[in-house]
Order: sequence, then C-alpha cells, then structure tokens
Amino acid sequence: MIIRPATPDDVDGMVAVLQALTTAGLRTRPDDPEFTLNNYVQPPNGILCSVAVDNHGVRGLQALTRALENNQWGVTPGWGIIGTHISPDAARQGIGKALFAATIKAARDAGLAHIDATIASTNAGGLAYYEAMGFRTYREMNGAICKKFDV
Repeated sequence: MIIRPATPDDVDGMVAVLQALTTAGLRTRPDDPEFTLNNYVQPPNGILCSVAVDNHGVRGLQALTRALENNQWGVTPGWGIIGTHISPDAARQGIGKALFAATIKAARDAGLAHIDATIASTNAGGLAYYEAMGFRTYREMNGAICKKFDV
C-alpha cells in the first residue's frame, strides 16, 4: 500500500471509493468527479488530500482542509476539518491509520491546533475509527457527533 498526495489523475479511483460507500449505505454526500476534485483534491482551503493506492487502484482517501468562516459544519475557523473514506472491501486493513500518519504531519506543518471530524451518529465504524486515532467528542449536532483531535 502506498500513501501519497492525491492528484487530479486519482479522481476516477477516488470516485469509485466514494460510490462504493454510497452503494453500501455509508455515504450520503455527492460522489461525482466534479465534487471530488473541488472538495478533496483541489479545494481552495485544502491542506492535504492523501490516497491509499495498491495494485487494485485507490483504496481510500483522507482530506484535510482549513475551516473557513461560516463553514457548513460550524467548525471554528482556523481548525482543520478531516474526512476519511475507505472502500468497503478494504476496511480493517490499516489504511485509515496509514492515511492519518500523513495527515497529522501535514496538520503540524500547517500550524493547526485542532482537527474536527464530524461523523453521522449512525456511523459506528467512523466513530470507532476517529476514537482509535485519538479524537474525542466535543459536541453533537443534527444527528452528527463532532470529535476533536488536539494537534
């Protein structure tokens, strides 16, 4: 497994991961190429989007952005916002842990003090993953649990 920064050439593989999550009932947000490029690979407030790649292609991705004023998640401006997406058929293989190692380095390099992960309260796997990475619940809102990591 190789962990590296995502490029526009990875969008099709990233979309395949996102669509597999949608099909499995684990994702409700958009999963098309334009959304993926603009929100993960090249967002204006992006810090790092990493992909996990093996001989089957992209198996997972993790994006870290800087929270802007009035962001949709209500995250304190200047904090990091993280999103992690692992293909259902690649779960529980250490991909999330490997992606987070790259993300935490980028967070430190960017001078972030905190990272927010907003997870659907029904997403037991996502909640367990972030808890295992050291995130702790700091608030709840509209069916979501918000976890904070102190960088």
